[in-house]
Amino acid sequence: MLGRTGAGLALALTLALPVAADVPVTTFTLDNGLDVVVIEDHRAPVVVQMIWYRVGAADEPPGHSGIAHFLEHLMFKGTEKVAPNAFSGIVEAQGGDDNAFTSWDYTAYFQRISADRLELVMEMEADRMRNLRLTEEDVATERQVILEERSQRTDSNPSALLIEQMRAAQFQNSPYGIPVIGWRHEMEALSREDALSYYERFYAPNNATLIVAGDVTPDRVRALAERHYGPLEPSAGIAPRLRPQEPPQLAERRIVLADERVSEPYVFRTYLAPERDPGDQKTAAALTVLAELLGGNGQTSVLARALQFDRKVAVYSSAFYDGTTIDDATFGLAVVPVPGVSLEAVEAELDRVLAEFLEQGPDPAALERIRTQVRAGEIYARDSVENLAHRYGQGLSVGLTVADIDGWDEALGEVTEADVMAAARLVLDRRNAVTGWLTRPEAKQEATP
Repeated sequence: MLGRTGAGLALALTLALPVAADVPVTTFTLDNGLDVVVIEDHRAPVVVQMIWYRVGAADEPPGHSGIAHFLEHLMFKGTEKVAPNAFSGIVEAQGGDDNAFTSWDYTAYFQRISADRLELVMEMEADRMRNLRLTEEDVATERQVILEERSQRTDSNPSALLIEQMRAAQFQNSPYGIPVIGWRHEMEALSREDALSYYERFYAPNNATLIVAGDVTPDRVRALAERHYGPLEPSAGIAPRLRPQEPPQLAERRIVLADERVSEPYVFRTYLAPERDPGDQKTAAALTVLAELLGGNGQTSVLARALQFDRKVAVYSSAFYDGTTIDDATFGLAVVPVPGVSLEAVEAELDRVLAEFLEQGPDPAALERIRTQVRAGEIYARDSVENLAHRYGQGLSVGLTVADIDGWDEALGEVTEADVMAAARLVLDRRNAVTGWLTRPEAKQEATP
C-alpha cells in the first residue's frame, strides 16, 4: 500500500474549464487552503476520490530517507473513529477499493466507490488527514514491512539495483537521487517521532489537492468538502519547495553491475532532461514525441527497426520520458542484445543509430504518425475517470496549472520536426548521461595444477 474546529468556510476561487466535450472540470479552494478539483462524468454511478499531498521523497529531511513512503503505510493504522487497519476493509465492505502511492514529488491516496458512498470515504479521508493515531507497536510492525518490501522489490532485483545506483549517479546533488523507498540503513532508524513530525507538518489541507471524479456535481462536492475537510486546521510549516539543484554535469558517468541472478544483460542509459514547466510545455512535448519516435514501438520505432531488424543485434529496445516533475527529469534508452552480442558492441550500435538520427532527422511520415498516436493516447486516456483524476492530481502536485494540463494535448499536436530535433540535440549528449551495464560476472578461470 502500497480535535476539529468549527470555523465557517467560503470558497476562495471557483473556475470551470472544459477538458473535452461533456467532461467539465470545476476548481475551488476552501478557506483552510485545500484545493478541490471536480471532474464530472455521469456515464456510471461511480466516483473516484483522490487526495494528493504536495510532499514526497524529495522533500524528506536529510538522513530520513523513506519517511514519505513509510508514512503512506502508517496512514492505514487508524484514528479514534476508524480502528487500526480497518480503513480498507470498510471501503471494501461498501463495494469499493482503495490504495496509495508515493513518488519523489507527491503522496496520494484514493478510493473507487459507488457515488452514493462518496460522503463515507470523504469523511474517513478527512479524518486521517489530521487525526492519525500511532503506537510504538504500529511503527515497529510497519517498519519491518517496508524493510521486507525493499528486500523483495529492490535488493533481490538486479535491475532495480542498477536503476537505483544510476539515479544516485545521475542526481548527485538533487534529492531525486535518493530512492523513494529509502536507503536501508536509514529506514531501519525511522521512529514514531520521525513519522509524526513529518505527518503534522505536511499532511494538512493547505498542502493538498482533493480530486473527485465521476458521477458527482460541483455543488455536492463543495458541500461535502466544506463539511468534512473544511474544519481541519492548516499547517504553519508549509514553505516553498526549494531544493538543491544539480551542478552542470561535465562528463558521462558509467556503472557496471554484475550479478549472478542476471538472465538477460542489457544497456541502460539516462540523460538529464527538462521537465514540464508551467506556461511552457513545448520542450517537454517534443521530448515526449521523441521518446515514442525512438523507442515507443517494438516494431516500427527508430531503435527497433535499426537494432532489431536491420542490424539484428538486439532483441529489445525502448525509449522513455516523463517530464511531470518539479525539477529536471530524465530521458532514457534501453537495449537488450541478442545472445552472442556483447554489451560493448550493442552500445556502439546504439550510439551509431543515435548519431545517424541526429544527422538525418526523422522520417516525416513516421513523425506524423507518432505525433498523432501520442496525442490520441492522451485523449483516449480521458475515457477513464481514474486516469483523469490522476492526470490533474499529478500535474497540480508538481506546480502545473489547470490550463497547462488542459493544454497538454494541444502542445503535443503542435510539435514540429524542428522541435523534435532541437530537443534531441539538447538532451542526447553523452556528457549529460549515465550509462549502466547489467551483466553476469565473468567466469573465473581455474588455476592450472
